[in-house]
Amino acid sequence: MTQKKHKLNRGLESRHITLMSLGAALGVGLFLGSAGAIKIAGPSILITYALGGMVIFFIMRALGELATDHPVAGSFSRYAHEHIGQLAGFLTGWNYWFLWIVTCMAEITAVGMYMQYWFPDSPKWLWALGALLIMTLVNLIAAKAFGEFEFWFALIKVTAIVLMIVLGLAVILFGFRNGGQPLGISNLWTHGGFMPNGFSGVIAALPIVMFAYLGVEMIGVTAGEAKNPKKVIPRAINTVIIRILVFYIGALGIIMAIYPWNQISPDNSPFVLMFDNVGIRAAAGIINFVVLTAALSSCNSGIFSTGRMLLTLSEQKQAPVFFKKISKSGVPFNAIIFSSIILLVGVALNYFFEGSSVFTYITSVSTFGAVFTWIIILITQLKFRKKLQSGEKEKLTFPMLWYPASSYISIAFLLFVVVLMAFNSSTRIALIVGPIWFILLLAAYFGYYKKRLSN
Repeated sequence: MTQKKHKLNRGLESRHITLMSLGAALGVGLFLGSAGAIKIAGPSILITYALGGMVIFFIMRALGELATDHPVAGSFSRYAHEHIGQLAGFLTGWNYWFLWIVTCMAEITAVGMYMQYWFPDSPKWLWALGALLIMTLVNLIAAKAFGEFEFWFALIKVTAIVLMIVLGLAVILFGFRNGGQPLGISNLWTHGGFMPNGFSGVIAALPIVMFAYLGVEMIGVTAGEAKNPKKVIPRAINTVIIRILVFYIGALGIIMAIYPWNQISPDNSPFVLMFDNVGIRAAAGIINFVVLTAALSSCNSGIFSTGRMLLTLSEQKQAPVFFKKISKSGVPFNAIIFSSIILLVGVALNYFFEGSSVFTYITSVSTFGAVFTWIIILITQLKFRKKLQSGEKEKLTFPMLWYPASSYISIAFLLFVVVLMAFNSSTRIALIVGPIWFILLLAAYFGYYKKRLSN
């Protein structure tokens, strides 16, 4: 068959992986979703990001141990298949595909919302459709094309946040654009206190905050197409702590110091609001462009991930053989096309519903899928480590930090996040959609794929 003549090629270079690791989670969850989290917890949202970030770092270390030992495109689906069982691999792969389908719907929804900054009377769905078509074409060219786009998207995001932090510090410390009067950081506690809703607010915001971190695990998916995974993957994962401190806690802390938290609307990006508040209208437009590229970047990553996951599932006989086709340029052509067709549902949602409500519901479902993926990564790492002999453990390139306590604590934390989702009307839908999806997957597995695997 012609599909066997072509293979995925390792076209992702070190600079691609490095910048992608910096920009992977700097998406709509931070730029737009953070506004909803701030409304719940106020300035103490910084604690929420720190708690969630610590667990994300442990998850990435667990994934790093697996990915450096066995760098494959299917990543955690393949690892779950090998170390837990066929059903685990099936559920993980299809769940991750569904997770990114839903996330991409959130991203193209955000594209429509951001474009209305410049074209307020334009339809959101039209911009969503345009974003989907462009990112699909990019992914069909070659893995290197995806890497180049992600490199520049990430560079734009990282540069903009660093410049925003510098400008924000100038306002806070030296009174830039404030008549020379240093603004200080009193806004962090003068509007109801640092914890206006108590510690319960810090906890209640966890589901929204965890969505902001969605995407960091994609480094594991890129390992199968990275030129030197044993070197670049550990380097990328070890920057997670820096990203959390600077890009999440640092950036949002400065925004809330300048712009009172109780005036931030979930319908707008806090990053844009901050620049509007200090009177730099042109900069607000620039930041809106940055968050637009962030949404496009995440959609680009999502199409990349769904294509590779469908390819892996097909190779494991857990998806139609149709998805095994790899084009001459080394991309899973049919898998990418299929994912993009399903994403047209996101365009339809923007046609029939308001963007902000669509975004909230979609992100809650994405968070449920992400939590499942992260738990599987941690369980797989525990299973993997238990299978190793003492001599093999010592030869691990990138061992899990503080194993096994860090893995068990992280699993408990993630289960707690799922429980929290039941107490919020906007996130509760995930506990309906998620289980229904898993019931459908189980029916497909036991009704068809289990028989196919036994043949």
